Amino acid sequence: MFQNTCYFITLAWKEKEKKVPILCLLLAGFTVINNLLNLYIPPVILGVVEQRKSISRLLITILCFLAANMFCSAVLFYIHTNALFGRITVRTILARKLNKKAAVTSYPNVNSQECIRMSTKSHDCINGNSAAGEAIWNTLTWLLQNCAGFLIYVFLLSSVDLFMIAVILATTITGYFVSKYVNSYEYRHRDEIADYENRLYYIREQANNYSAAKDIRIFGIRSWLEELYEKAMNSYASFYHKAESVYMWARITDLLLAFLRNGIAYLYLISLVLKNGLTASEFLLYFTAVNGFTAWVTGMIDNLITLHRQSLDISIVREYLEYPEPFCFEEGEPLSCHKHKNCEIRFENVSFRYPEADHDTLSNINLTLHSGEKLAVVGLNGAGKTTFVKLLCGLLDPTEGRILLDGKDIREYNRRDYYCMFSAVFQNFSLLPASIAVNIAQSETEIDILKVKECAEKAGIYSKIESLPKKYETLLNREVFEDAIMLSGGETQRLMLARALYKDAPVIVLDEPTAALDSIAEADIYEKYSEMTKGKLSVYISHRLASTRFCDCIILIENAKIAETGTHKELLERGGRYSELFIVQSKYYQKGGCYDEERERNDFMEQHI
Repeated sequence: MFQNTCYFITLAWKEKEKKVPILCLLLAGFTVINNLLNLYIPPVILGVVEQRKSISRLLITILCFLAANMFCSAVLFYIHTNALFGRITVRTILARKLNKKAAVTSYPNVNSQECIRMSTKSHDCINGNSAAGEAIWNTLTWLLQNCAGFLIYVFLLSSVDLFMIAVILATTITGYFVSKYVNSYEYRHRDEIADYENRLYYIREQANNYSAAKDIRIFGIRSWLEELYEKAMNSYASFYHKAESVYMWARITDLLLAFLRNGIAYLYLISLVLKNGLTASEFLLYFTAVNGFTAWVTGMIDNLITLHRQSLDISIVREYLEYPEPFCFEEGEPLSCHKHKNCEIRFENVSFRYPEADHDTLSNINLTLHSGEKLAVVGLNGAGKTTFVKLLCGLLDPTEGRILLDGKDIREYNRRDYYCMFSAVFQNFSLLPASIAVNIAQSETEIDILKVKECAEKAGIYSKIESLPKKYETLLNREVFEDAIMLSGGETQRLMLARALYKDAPVIVLDEPTAALDSIAEADIYEKYSEMTKGKLSVYISHRLASTRFCDCIILIENAKIAETGTHKELLERGGRYSELFIVQSKYYQKGGCYDEERERNDFMEQHI
């Protein structure tokens, strides 16, 4: 609790929101002063009456207390009104830190279930005014005022007897430790809670996913999604029903201790009245003070418990912000992609295994790539082609071996600088809710519109864009803009290719770039491929072997290894696995329904060799 309190105060101080902790102190101070005024008003006025003072003295006393009370109330109202803005700012700063962490974290963390759970829980901790990321300021304020009031009342009641103070402290401290253990129930089960919340979030996202609208209707998935959501919600509710049962015992324990504490205190005070003959004003003062002291102690313990629970939430936020990064970023060696325009990338005994997998996806890969080369990577689905691309682009690090850029391990470089070496078209697209020009240039400022048009022409989407009323200012993503357009799968793929060309990086990677294109559009891309990749190191991934003839070198990945290497012609002549797969695929493009393997082999050997 102390560490997280210091963290928040330091955060507010560094972010130029010093008024937040200062207003907490002022709010606590004036609340205590106002409480003391309310404590002393009845006894003092009663004392004036008992002493038979003049009416004017009585009126002056009342007016003084009234003026002081009004002043404190006005100050408290002003502080309450203005404290909120700074607290929201601090929570917003924390939200920005979480968003930045999610945006720039190392790629392996994006697929880590532990990291995903922590991210979900962390955002819950700053999601609203009542969440721990903002409510902690209220708790700290209340704790300060309760501690101050506690000390003042200890001094006041010590003139009566320390026994009463000891009883109150003993019962409240016992209740504190019981409640502290019980109220950490959710934190002890935080992984279970995160699992429930992730399931609910995933189902909601899929149900609201615009691209899934057709499947939901065609396959009648709505009732299934509703059933899944209901089951997930029931599991979530069952957990909290159990948690509330645990909390109920804590409340019952607190109630019994409160009854014991107040009962003993009141009986002891009444005995003092009977034995020592306290005056009416003294009785009223101490009677009110006992009740107030109990409230201060109870409030202080409640605040400590609340602060403890909020601190557990904040600990998750800090754990996520400090979640280890496997890659080097700013602390890595700077890298200029222009200096490495003519580069060599070498795989040395590279193996990769996904976490918790029982075998390698890629094993002992040795390969050297140079600028100007066109490499094709082929293999069956699940062979490891996309994993190979992720290793090449630095999205993953080898579990064994190393990848060298011009003789230096890429793990020593600033990984963001290394990413600048690559233009890529992956299988999953990321369209921005912005104009077509912004999506191609990946920037809202300093867009070279002539270059945008040139890249659109090379990618084969120029005529489509020019046919639109707003052309390059046409908005995409209908979930954000009502007047946005929806591109087809093939058009989107061409747009992504234009984006990769616009970046103009030394290495271009195309992962199944023609998967959504028709045969004519695919042939058009093949014809332009050499022009698009001229002078660059290009890596082309495909499961269609017929689309690799324009590449200088082809590697076939099978059983986690590079099974064959060579040109299209060499691999067909070799008659190995590549040739076998090529012939199997080619039968679907031949006339006639009869398949003769020997005839197909001879025909394609004659045609392509």
